[in-house]
Amino acid sequence: MRTSEIKRKTAETDIELTLDLDGGGKSSVDTGCGFLDHMLTLFASHGRFDLTVKCKGDTYVDYHHTTEDIGIALGKAFADALGDKRGIVRYGDMILNMDEAVIMTSVDFSGRVYLGYFASIPTEKVGDFDTELVEEFWYGFVRNAGCSLHIRQLSGSNSHHIIEGMFKSAARSLRKAVEIDPLAKGEIPSTKGVL
Repeated sequence: MRTSEIKRKTAETDIELTLDLDGGGKSSVDTGCGFLDHMLTLFASHGRFDLTVKCKGDTYVDYHHTTEDIGIALGKAFADALGDKRGIVRYGDMILNMDEAVIMTSVDFSGRVYLGYFASIPTEKVGDFDTELVEEFWYGFVRNAGCSLHIRQLSGSNSHHIIEGMFKSAARSLRKAVEIDPLAKGEIPSTKGVL
């Protein structure tokens, strides 16, 4: 079973998160931020990951700590569920359109951490959510998942569509990367023998 349960408590957030990489896309998400709930629900559905997230955060300040810390917890859950990454495809990519927005994502579970984030979100907020926090979420994720992830906005003028496209595209790239490769026969997908 490629599952993980993460509990992370700081002075700013208290998070309980479960992840099943081989799920069916079911989710239960309560972050205290409606927009982030929506993005994580889309993420689970499009990645076919079963995901539960419960976060009590200092949202009376803003959504920064909640967003970043959930990215951290989700990254830890991926790393934990993948273990030594034996038998996975390792790489995944997707070009996804969300109406006028086109988003490209590419991931490599190499163990080397990098975020290539190339997006120009036209508004500072979607509802009460600060759009600059999307990048913070993905930084938290890659640092803890042990992967390199590129997110590139190819077009788009609607902030909601751009961000939604990012979460859907990233989920589908991650789905491809963590799938079990039937040709790998349980091998580590690296000539070094370790990732």
